[in-house]
Amino acid sequence: MVVLTACGSGGGSTSGVAGAHKTTAISFAPVLGGFDSPVQVTSAPGDPGTLYVVEQPGTIRIVQNGAITGTFLDLRSIVESGGEQGLLSMAFSPHYASNHFFYVSYTDVHGNSRVARYKAANGRGVRSSGRVILAVRQPYSNHNGGQLQFDKRGYLYFGLGDGGSEGDPNQRPQNMHTRLGKLLRSRSKNPGPSWRIVGLGLRNPWRFSFDSATGNLWIGDVGQDRFEEVDFRQAGRLGKLANYGWSRYEGFSVYSSSHRYSRSGRKVKPALVYSHAHGCSVTGGYVYRGSAVRAARGRYFYGDYCSGTVWSFRVGKHGRASAPTVSGHVPSLSSFGVDGNRELYAASLDGTLYKLR
Repeated sequence: MVVLTACGSGGGSTSGVAGAHKTTAISFAPVLGGFDSPVQVTSAPGDPGTLYVVEQPGTIRIVQNGAITGTFLDLRSIVESGGEQGLLSMAFSPHYASNHFFYVSYTDVHGNSRVARYKAANGRGVRSSGRVILAVRQPYSNHNGGQLQFDKRGYLYFGLGDGGSEGDPNQRPQNMHTRLGKLLRSRSKNPGPSWRIVGLGLRNPWRFSFDSATGNLWIGDVGQDRFEEVDFRQAGRLGKLANYGWSRYEGFSVYSSSHRYSRSGRKVKPALVYSHAHGCSVTGGYVYRGSAVRAARGRYFYGDYCSGTVWSFRVGKHGRASAPTVSGHVPSLSSFGVDGNRELYAASLDGTLYKLR
């Protein structure tokens, strides 16, 4: 297995990784089935005992004491689902315990991306409380991105793919006049219609996360024909525009020398790249900060949807990665997530939830 590492935005060199074939004793075990195409697992502030599992067709399921106990919200009537479309993510307000706000991203019935704010009451999302705060037209049905995450400072982030088709035919990620192929951040800590671009040059950021200990950002960006990549951005630079390279670059390699390469933003090289000999679609993950698996602390876990392989590496300063090791297998790996105790889960599109053991 050939894996390359380079620092993200903090300097360093590119090198081949020794030991990438090694397998750790860390692994993922199935803990609960019965979901309908789960694409995210998350938790709400102040409620460590409850998990929320986002299902692509448009529902959010509640998990308590190892069982599915109900439906938190049902949006199936307004969601177009299938392929890369659907209900794709949710994020609870950092102040959810007092304001009861949460946010969802989905593909509407016209095939366009939406971010909406909802309010919960009596432990359930109130369907009638929905308010769309961002609408982005999608020219194709793939590369919707769709991840929502709050950073440690309380800003909401939203990742969008390049608009779809293949090969970036309209060169949108390097065009600052469109939101496609971008990482957006709410302009205030009370997210509304106003957003700013903090990242460009993304092909399809399928799952990003903020390290709960450091605030650093990790992005899994799905590649085209040859390479998958993991990107890194230090917490202190999150407000400064970063250019992740697509579609001039795919990983470290030039994808098309004729494609535009914006002068906007600092050029950020991948933290890690792997070839399509080992998968075809990266699923970004989390730096583990839980307590149940001591050997996993401080390791970043990510995987591949096609191969189901989960890898991890120890996170160093400035986004440096140790040699990746195989750390489990989850078929049709769609997402990672953490509970209120920072324990790590993985979701299979086949309908099963896994947990790091």
